[in-house]
Amino acid sequence: MKKGFVLLALIFCAGLLFAGGQKTTAGEVEVLHWWTSGGEAASVAVLKELLEAEGHRWKDFAVAGGGGDQAMTVLRSRAVAGNPPTAAQVKGPQIQDWAEEGLLTNLDDVAKAENWDNLIPKVIADIMKYQGHYVAVPVNVHRINWMWVNPTVFEKAGADIPKTWAEAEVAAKKIKAAGMIPVAWTGQPWAEITVFETIVAGVGGTDFYKKTMVQANPADINSPTMVKCLETLKRMKQYTDPGAPGRDWNLATAMVIRGEAGMQFMGDWAKGEFIAAGKKPDVDYIAVAAPETSKQFLFNVDSFIMFEVKDKAAKEAQKAMARLILEPKFQEVFNVNKGSIPVRMGMPETPFDIPARLSMKDFVASAKSGDLVPSMAHEMATSRAIRGAFMDTVAAFYNSDMSAQDAAAQMAKAVQSAK
Repeated sequence: MKKGFVLLALIFCAGLLFAGGQKTTAGEVEVLHWWTSGGEAASVAVLKELLEAEGHRWKDFAVAGGGGDQAMTVLRSRAVAGNPPTAAQVKGPQIQDWAEEGLLTNLDDVAKAENWDNLIPKVIADIMKYQGHYVAVPVNVHRINWMWVNPTVFEKAGADIPKTWAEAEVAAKKIKAAGMIPVAWTGQPWAEITVFETIVAGVGGTDFYKKTMVQANPADINSPTMVKCLETLKRMKQYTDPGAPGRDWNLATAMVIRGEAGMQFMGDWAKGEFIAAGKKPDVDYIAVAAPETSKQFLFNVDSFIMFEVKDKAAKEAQKAMARLILEPKFQEVFNVNKGSIPVRMGMPETPFDIPARLSMKDFVASAKSGDLVPSMAHEMATSRAIRGAFMDTVAAFYNSDMSAQDAAAQMAKAVQSAK
């Protein structure tokens, strides 16, 4: 009896020592991000809760505004001062830029243990790596090439939902003749190149898209195919309304929601506006791939880079955060709240709505076919300088009488100069 009591006492004490040891290894992660709106803040709070459930501490460092531009300014100043946060929301080629400076930590041990290479499409995994090593972890996937349709407007106009850009023009003429606005347009440069790159993917095809929007090859940019893409973009302009210049994207979405306009070409974040308005998919609105891009998936991926930290406990918390981001629970809750889809493949469709399920299906299919491509407009494909060259040229062309031939030549020259 006494021996048994002593043994139990020793086990109990060992347990206390172990628990105490666990507490001392709990670390803190300071996380810089720009998810500050209602749905975004609720989504990132899920990651905080999961991390804190494992005993670590989350120090929130949210920087609102500018679609991340202000956050990057703050991050740069912190890094220059030698005091970067533990993790920061960064995407696309910027990941490589930070890695080249030798500031990021290696996440290969987490990636190997969690089998990331088999959970993430290679085209996305490659963006998360520097010289073959993981330095960032992806959070979600946004599809860029969506078309949002008000079916009532199309019914009133006797128009069919288009599958090609030629059919889009036919539908637009009918909607315009019926006294409604065919295309709800966002008159801001980033939105114009969003539609532009969608047209490039559809009219030019995936290989042409890669040569121009990803590889930024001047010879392919200054080509008859690019001229055709630019002409298609300009034709859409005649089906917008006079109030388009400077209009925010969500106000354009509201035009479709209210039945003032027939369609909008915008990424899947537009779905949040329909949800907020109490609209149901395939009833009040229809979400389909933009014309001629049903097989393609232009993606934008949010991700976190992890900075090198010396504190052992902080490093453990950092690795825990990286692991939790790609675990099924966070992938599901975060993406249902945000309107995006999981970057982790093989997730169940059950909790997701109709547009998200279509997006998940096309995401997997395009990853296999090679039609999963990064968005130039949303800083996934090229440097900021090259993106700026595309954006400036498209804006100048769209808002002037410049010919498509001159625009293609000017675009090629501007891109070459930005390299």
